[in-house]
Amino acid sequence: MARIGYARVSTADQDLETQLVKLKAEGCEVIRSEKVSGGSRDGRTELATVLEFLRPGDELMVTRLDRLGRDTRDVLNLIHECEQRGAFVSVLDPHVSTRGEMGHIVLTVLGMVAQMERRFIKDRQREGIEQAKRDGAYKGGKQRLDRAKLVSLRDQGRSPTQIAKLVNCSRMQVYRILAEHDAPTTAIAKAHARTGISEQSA
Repeated sequence: MARIGYARVSTADQDLETQLVKLKAEGCEVIRSEKVSGGSRDGRTELATVLEFLRPGDELMVTRLDRLGRDTRDVLNLIHECEQRGAFVSVLDPHVSTRGEMGHIVLTVLGMVAQMERRFIKDRQREGIEQAKRDGAYKGGKQRLDRAKLVSLRDQGRSPTQIAKLVNCSRMQVYRILAEHDAPTTAIAKAHARTGISEQSA
């Protein structure tokens, strides 16, 4: 029987360290981690590896239930898959496990409560944004990445892959930010080209 830890954060700029420390302290022999949204199972290759690795009597451990997923149905499906393999699921905060029937019920309730809380938070955020827009105070989402730094690194000859590693983000983010930065310049260049053609034609 093995105790296997799974850690997850939603974005590349979030830190996994706290989860890893807690799972190691609980005696997890294997810990798999990834930085990917918990909105669905898509792209969560480390979780798929954990589920494939589980054997009868093993224990899958997470620090919080929402590390398994953000939707109650997805979480319950994951727990069911673990049980089909004869394994258990344990959560550290609050401490509960599917080893007993009561633990399974508690996990179900926790998942439902967490999902409702996320919906309430989103509703409050939406209402706050709408009010701020009406008051003329909404500035838009805060940029997490230093865009000027990304452009500077590109100008220094760094590749998108190197930049992504240096600033701890995905290559797609790098491509998107650089494309947005270059868009005005590209538009001006195209306008000049069209003007040049018109002048030559005249």
